[in-house]
Amino acid sequence: MAKEEYRKERSDDELKPEWIPKTEIGKQVKAGIITSIEEIYAAGKKILEHEIVDFLYPDMQEETLEVSSTQRMTDNGRKAQFRAVVLVGDRKGHFGIGAGKSEEVKPAIESAVKNAKRNLISVPLGCGSWECGCGQSHSLPIKVVGKQGSVEVTLKPAPRGLGIAANEVVRKVLSAAGVKDVWSFSRGHTRNVYNTAMATANALDQLNTMRLRGGWESKKKGQGS
Repeated sequence: MAKEEYRKERSDDELKPEWIPKTEIGKQVKAGIITSIEEIYAAGKKILEHEIVDFLYPDMQEETLEVSSTQRMTDNGRKAQFRAVVLVGDRKGHFGIGAGKSEEVKPAIESAVKNAKRNLISVPLGCGSWECGCGQSHSLPIKVVGKQGSVEVTLKPAPRGLGIAANEVVRKVLSAAGVKDVWSFSRGHTRNVYNTAMATANALDQLNTMRLRGGWESKKKGQGS
């Protein structure tokens, strides 16, 4: 039995091809010159290879948020496909959401995973709650609002120990990003899983588009003093 398990593990490793970077960013990542996605985004570059995320963050976790069937008209009639929405995250300040379509469920999920990794978001965590003021990275540094379609999600810093006060989809996204305590408010057609998840992602990504003198690190030190 042990030999069979060993052969199975060995065959799985052999089926997984070695990553050969095709982009300059990928080559620098594999060479150890770039060690985080923050360096990639600071240089104004994009992640074009999902293997970059696999290399930098091997402990990235995946979760399927939704699998639905779609139909479209073609010259040969109706064509049915499956649409998957997947969430990836390391629970340490990095997460991504992706969608993929295919005629089968598994390829749709695999396509969504790759899309989510190519759209990874870095979240500068902090503690912006006046009730807590511990200066540690367990919540958000400020209030942010994100929109996608008809859905609007508002996220506010919360004191340590509160947890994530949000609906199921928002809670999953925040947990994958590493947020432990937050107040949230959602409105619109929140039954739409993709729009709700993307609205949450857009809210968190607001922290990367805002300019703060000295950066978020100086804000954390100021709160801790």
